[in-house]
Amino acid sequence: MNFNSPKQIVEVVGLSAQARTKNSISTTLVLAFLGGAYIALGGLLAIVIGGGVPGIAAANPGISKFLMGAAFPVGLMLVAIAGGELFTGNTAYFIPPVASGKLPVSSMLKNWGLVYIGNFFGAIFVAYFVGYLTGTLTAEPWKQFTLHIAEVKTTAPFYKVFFKGMACNWFVAIAMWLAYASNHISGKILGIWFPIMAFVAMGFEHCVANMFFIPSAMLLGAPITWGDFIVNNLIPATLGNIAGGSILVGGLYWYAYGEKRS
Repeated sequence: MNFNSPKQIVEVVGLSAQARTKNSISTTLVLAFLGGAYIALGGLLAIVIGGGVPGIAAANPGISKFLMGAAFPVGLMLVAIAGGELFTGNTAYFIPPVASGKLPVSSMLKNWGLVYIGNFFGAIFVAYFVGYLTGTLTAEPWKQFTLHIAEVKTTAPFYKVFFKGMACNWFVAIAMWLAYASNHISGKILGIWFPIMAFVAMGFEHCVANMFFIPSAMLLGAPITWGDFIVNNLIPATLGNIAGGSILVGGLYWYAYGEKRS
């Protein structure tokens, strides 16, 4: 078969999670750095394309949002195909083996913590060295577009960021589910593109992407402190991402297809 059934996907992601726990701390951090950097590169491309059409955005904002969404998935494609550790996907992968008793909760939390840290440094690296120092984001209209993104993300109430984070990772985790369904690169690309395009176009909150978007705006002079970033966005977005990935994807698909404890 050229694809895995829903039940087989649960088995495959469970094996993937178990394999991740066998990596050394240094390997996990390197792969997580790459994962964060790849997502940031996708975010940078999304800004360049979606933010580079202010006239279209003013007259037809949906088109600008679609263009941004259409570009961003390249980041997750790189993670899924070239290899990388991504916190948002891992919130879903680990639930089936943990719920089935094949992995301890401590292994899951250790992975999540290491990958979150590595993703952060990867995203910050791209924000500073690729987005800022190259001048890619310092010229208009991209500078103002980046500042606007950060302003919206850091001024929304906690509950709104949380639920946008939950919705985001519902899409991200199911995109990876679709990628694991396919045994061909073309199928993985198609499986990833549609859900990721959707969440970006709708403006949902991805904690790793925000590790790039908001610090980029701070580098450009946005009146946002690290406290504003962490408290107003990163914490609620992260909690929402955990809920979306672990409950709405990992948990529900484990319940439907996973191995139950005897």
